[in-house]
Amino acid sequence: MRTITTTAGVQIKIDGDLLAIMETLYKEVASRQELESSFEDMMKEIKHLIDQMEPSEQRTYLIESLFLNTVKYENDKLETYIKKLKI
Repeated sequence: MRTITTTAGVQIKIDGDLLAIMETLYKEVASRQELESSFEDMMKEIKHLIDQMEPSEQRTYLIESLFLNTVKYENDKLETYIKKLKI
């Protein structure tokens, strides 16, 4: 299985598991910098990882990301609606 590496040298398996990449990004960027990382820090690391991927891998992770974000968006909308019903 192919791997990509963070700027700090941490390897990530490329197996379609978006959450593994997100967890590594959190540990390597946000947590390592004691939650003082900037938008630019995170974007730099994400771009570094994407640049190591083949186009087909980028497509796989884009699809997974859009799906995950759509589910999150739907859940947020539902949560807002439920809160309105409780008032």
